[in-house]
Amino acid sequence: MTMDSERLKPPGLWARVFDSDIWYSFTRSKVIMAAAIVTFLIFLGALFAPLIAPHDPFDMASLYLMDSLTPPMWEAGGNPVYPLGTDDQGRDILSAILYGSRISLAVGFASVAFAAILGISLGLLAGYMGGRVDSIIMRIADVQLTFPSILIALLIDGSVRSVFGGIDREQSAFYVLVFSIGLSFWVQYARTVRSSTLVEKDKEYVQAARLIGLHPLRIMASHVLPNVMGPVLVIATINLALAIITEATLSFLGVGIPSTQPSLGTLIRIGNDFLFSGEWWIAAFPGAALAILVLAVNLLGDWLRDALNPRLR
Repeated sequence: MTMDSERLKPPGLWARVFDSDIWYSFTRSKVIMAAAIVTFLIFLGALFAPLIAPHDPFDMASLYLMDSLTPPMWEAGGNPVYPLGTDDQGRDILSAILYGSRISLAVGFASVAFAAILGISLGLLAGYMGGRVDSIIMRIADVQLTFPSILIALLIDGSVRSVFGGIDREQSAFYVLVFSIGLSFWVQYARTVRSSTLVEKDKEYVQAARLIGLHPLRIMASHVLPNVMGPVLVIATINLALAIITEATLSFLGVGIPSTQPSLGTLIRIGNDFLFSGEWWIAAFPGAALAILVLAVNLLGDWLRDALNPRLR
């Protein structure tokens, strides 16, 4: 009797994961597995940067200007204390990359979360309510699609700084970046969720929820939303890479994270001033870290899109 009950017991969460089509698709591609490992290692390095970084690049009191512009340790004049060299302020490039990745990922995750919440909410509202509400939201989305996302982010960033001119730029730079990048990415979520909601709202389970008198907001949140989250996860993964690139671009242009708390984009901008004078490592290593991170996340996003598409199985 015990043996029969054990056999009839449903498989656990991890058993279902390892027996799923998505796990099979993941394990049969060495490129995707390598991208996942690289992404995981970068995330770990950023998360535990204060523990594993050789130096604290944000502690200005600990910087020694006599060590500025030190080349990588394998070059002539290099110092093993600074494996990848130092910048013009004497900051260790390796430590700056670890801390900079932390800021870039934080901006990316926060802006994607903000864009997803805004886009999903507006998409559900437009698809479920229809009529004039749908028309207004979608026309706003169509207008925003005519502008590149980087231009939208620049306009929003400039507008916020001009309206709230009295705020401390160093303290507000992170939040302004998250707001500007997130507000430039919400359209993709809204259009995708709206399309899925238009399909789901006419199905029997939604009709049954209406008949028993559930509030429309509860129907959208409890019944429609879980069934439209598949495409949203794919968009969020791809948009994470786009958000990191946008943050790096804004920081490179000088309107992003300040140089006292550099992200990868800020490090590249600082290194660009010394690129043609021979100090190539200041821009090269942060640029390589940014490229590797974005490539790995993009590969995972492309794989997730294909894995969740039943037509490609």
